[in-house]
Amino acid sequence: MTSQTGLLKQRRFLPYFITQALGAFNDNVYKNVLLILVAFAGPGVIGISTDLFINLAAGLFILPFFLFSAFAGELADKFEKSQFIRGVKLLEIGIMSLAAIAFIYESYMALLVLLFLMGTQSAFFGPVKYALLPQTLKPQELVSGNALVETGTFLAILLGTMVAGVIANMDGARDIAAISVVVFAVLGYLSARSIPEVAAGNPSLKISFSPIRQMKTTLAIARKDKVVLQSILGISWFWFLGASYLTQFPNYAKLHLGGNEATVSFLLTLFSVGIAVGSLLCDKLSGHRIEPGIVPIGALGLTIFGIHLMFSTPAAPSTAASFVEFVADPSLWWVFIDLLLIGIFGGIFIVPLYSMMQARSEDSERSQVIAANNIYNALFMVTSAILAMVLLGAVGISIPEFFLVLALLNLVVTLYVGKQVPLFALRFVIWFLSHSFYRVTHKNLQNIPKEGGALLVCNHVSYVDALILAGACPRPIRFVMDEDYYHLPVLNYFFRASRVIPIKLTSGSIRCALKQVKNQLSDGEVVCIFPEGQLTSDGDMQPFKRGIDLILKQSPVPVIPMALKGLWGSYFSREGGRALLKLPKRFWSKVEVEAGSPVQPQDARCERLFSDVKTLRGDYR
Repeated sequence: MTSQTGLLKQRRFLPYFITQALGAFNDNVYKNVLLILVAFAGPGVIGISTDLFINLAAGLFILPFFLFSAFAGELADKFEKSQFIRGVKLLEIGIMSLAAIAFIYESYMALLVLLFLMGTQSAFFGPVKYALLPQTLKPQELVSGNALVETGTFLAILLGTMVAGVIANMDGARDIAAISVVVFAVLGYLSARSIPEVAAGNPSLKISFSPIRQMKTTLAIARKDKVVLQSILGISWFWFLGASYLTQFPNYAKLHLGGNEATVSFLLTLFSVGIAVGSLLCDKLSGHRIEPGIVPIGALGLTIFGIHLMFSTPAAPSTAASFVEFVADPSLWWVFIDLLLIGIFGGIFIVPLYSMMQARSEDSERSQVIAANNIYNALFMVTSAILAMVLLGAVGISIPEFFLVLALLNLVVTLYVGKQVPLFALRFVIWFLSHSFYRVTHKNLQNIPKEGGALLVCNHVSYVDALILAGACPRPIRFVMDEDYYHLPVLNYFFRASRVIPIKLTSGSIRCALKQVKNQLSDGEVVCIFPEGQLTSDGDMQPFKRGIDLILKQSPVPVIPMALKGLWGSYFSREGGRALLKLPKRFWSKVEVEAGSPVQPQDARCERLFSDVKTLRGDYR
């Protein structure tokens, strides 16, 4: 697997990374230079009020995402992606060339129209931007790639905003802005020329521009997979929160912190750097693979530090006379820490969602799924603006109280998503067990086939064996489990979420379970059984029951011996008393999951598999 820094050295990723970062950077240079110049323009220069112009600018930039995202998604699926990106970047050069002329001649209404066109260009770039990654990266690199993209995007937004402020305050700002936006657009096109060819997802797709029909079709495609849809809604919720925070930073800094323009940039820096750090940290926490269990951790952090932000806001604004004094004021340090941590947990929250959306989408429809994501993102950001106007204007709550409302809403959304998509809650429990109760290491898991049906046989030590194995295996596992264990309180929720096959020692139950196992293996799933039939009471393995022979007779698939080591003596084992009814004696103890060499079905007999598993386990119980 290639590391994050390794990806940045490879042609299949680096030119794309530079291209998308330059696009986000130039968008924000153009947009923010325009808004700053408008804010300080003389009376009558613009032709309309400043407030109306700024509100129109915000609306016109986001409107194209509603109008053109679905069409852009279809185009990105139909055509070869690197050429499509170069076409979009040429469009950016054309728009920015017109913008340069408008800057020089102070034609603010023309700049407003061109801002709409820039939003259109971004709407066409969005679907191909994320659809390209699964085709150019290996599956185990997808999280790393998304982490780098999110890092690059938010740092580019931050730098673009700051550079815009510098340009707008220079002598000859309009001329410098005119040159800058064209230069950055050209640089983006030049980097796009080095992106390797990426095949079209669906070259036979028939296209005709029909915004309403295409939007309905695109949104329907996104709804086909429940996890994809919930990932999209989660991403959109993140943009709802992000837009809500970022929009309030200027007034929050001025009214509640006693800051100025420089302090607003500082708050934006904390938030953006936090997201970049969180995105990279997520890749490490997830072990460089798609891990839905990270999402609730990010959501929980957003809630905790969002709530704390309200209480850490000082009762009276700071009286600092300079930026240095402002940053050094101890009464504001918790505010800074909260904003940084909100950004970090936001990065942890969003990267797995992007990765899941990409990985679970069909190749022929991936760009359209991402187009649906962009439509939802735009809708949620508009909703965030409306909510802010209602709560801060009509209701009259303060900005810190508004942050509290956002944090509590985030908690409600998190609980709802966990209920709707048990996969998130299940993976969270697995991740928590693997990183708090135990230090789980893996050995030879490459022996598990990457595709096709396979049967895992493993020793049975504790009530969390299935969760530990599920967290270790790169593929989803369907477990066969004693019905008594299956109905254990609390754990039953997670067993149902992972589609466990319950079995009881009656002829009817056995027949039903064997039929389910056969169906799962025929569908190319990985099935795991614990052939001992019960938890060990003394740490030693018990003889394997002959259900393995019945399974393989119906479904001749490769058998992979598995060994769990280090769970004997844990709170969930029977060592020292009944499991779950004793005080835990240890935390973060070392556990190992090892896979043996695959055994062909004609050679897989109970005695042979028992011997293989016992040899794998050795003396490490």
